[in-house]
Amino acid sequence: MLMLEIIVRPEKADEVMEELLLAGFPSISKMDILGRGKQKGIQVGTNHYNQISKKMLMMVIHEDDKEEVIDIVKRTARTGEHGSFGDGKVFVLPVLEAYTISTGKKEL
Repeated sequence: MLMLEIIVRPEKADEVMEELLLAGFPSISKMDILGRGKQKGIQVGTNHYNQISKKMLMMVIHEDDKEEVIDIVKRTARTGEHGSFGDGKVFVLPVLEAYTISTGKKEL
């Protein structure tokens, strides 16, 4: 099993979640985050914004589904034809164990 931590623009989060749902990946968590990437924030006129609002989507998937899910995210979260700085990142992490709290059942 793998955990994907997906950081996207706020206006793209619901669209990404909808496409994942339609593709058969309904289980996902969404949270508001602040951060910056390689561009070190954003300059608007004389104001420099050190941290930019983003959404983080977290999901646990089977390893066999990794390429399909990442392709959906890249296609849906990208802005414009070729993408733009700040469109986001996908981090892939191993999941060693998972438990359902209500039953105590080990999932992996």
